[in-house]
Amino acid sequence: MRGVLGMTVTRSILLFVLAALLEIGGAWLIWQGVREHRGLLLAGAGVLALGAYGFVAAAQPASDFGRVLAAYGGVFVAGSLAWAMVVDGFRPDRWDVTGAVLCLVGVAVIMYGPR
Repeated sequence: MRGVLGMTVTRSILLFVLAALLEIGGAWLIWQGVREHRGLLLAGAGVLALGAYGFVAAAQPASDFGRVLAAYGGVFVAGSLAWAMVVDGFRPDRWDVTGAVLCLVGVAVIMYGPR
């Protein structure tokens, strides 16, 4: 990853990470507000985070909506497991980890494979 290509891939990865934080965090906030009865303020913050996710996803350097969203699906899978570990104390088993790694390999192939 050298030069402009390296900066583009780095930017893309950082945008995927930020998008995952916003989408997963937003969904978690809504879950907390509604399912855990912690209030509409949390749910409202979740709605704002989910809206911000859409803008971050649109900032991806790749111009193909379907490709970006398909790849983001893999980031979402891995990110959801990571979020659950950090925030909820979830302990993934080897199959969870294997599945997440396969998803991230898929992301790399979809987004950064030669065209």
